[in-house]
Amino acid sequence: MKLDELIAELHDLEPDEKLEWLVEFADQLPELSAGRSGVPFPETCRVQECQTPVFLWVDQIAGKIHLEADVPRKSPTVRGLVALLVVGLEGASVGAVQNLPEDLVSVLGLNGALGMTRQQGFRGMVARLKQAVSNSLISPKSGTVRVAEGE
Repeated sequence: MKLDELIAELHDLEPDEKLEWLVEFADQLPELSAGRSGVPFPETCRVQECQTPVFLWVDQIAGKIHLEADVPRKSPTVRGLVALLVVGLEGASVGAVQNLPEDLVSVLGLNGALGMTRQQGFRGMVARLKQAVSNSLISPKSGTVRVAEGE
């Protein structure tokens, strides 16, 4: 899982360096797929715990997780946090997602770098992701397992 590599990258950085890393990593967030861009985003995909409008789609394809997200470019720190999840968990197993620590903020060592609001938002994203994987629904049309509503 790539997330382990990203955690290792952040491990030895000072809090201000971690923020800088997140802002730079924001550019790694992939663009939305053609089927999701250009259409209104369903409210069911919005992560309510985030003040910044974060929309998260979670698919399971052949037992592997595929994430897509939309975060405004004017919110680079939040975008970096989302990119960390999207890039870090791409292709991960369902079990790996279910076993994510509840307090990934602490594991990443971001307690001193993020304010309480961003910490709560990030915890909400992780909880939403884990819940989506646990509540997966099978789409009979494509054989893809949809774990986010609003498609």
